[in-house]
Amino acid sequence: MGKLKKYKLKTHKSTAKRFRVTGSGKVMRTYAGKSHFRRRKPSRVKSKFSRVTEVSNKAFAKRIMRLAPYLRKYRQNPPA
Repeated sequence: MGKLKKYKLKTHKSTAKRFRVTGSGKVMRTYAGKSHFRRRKPSRVKSKFSRVTEVSNKAFAKRIMRLAPYLRKYRQNPPA
């Protein structure tokens, strides 16, 4: 008998582009609403868009890690 083949898991690419994982394992995301209608937003809200925040809901973080299983390994987008 030969070796059993290990299958690679497919990464959900839009999830991999939207989220990052820190060294301690926290799933980080950017703020929503930064693409258009920015003229009518206050400057303190616009400055908030440049930061990232933690995904606070544990169920969402677990779902994200299931969709992008190699995020923890590569910390960001996998190499091309």
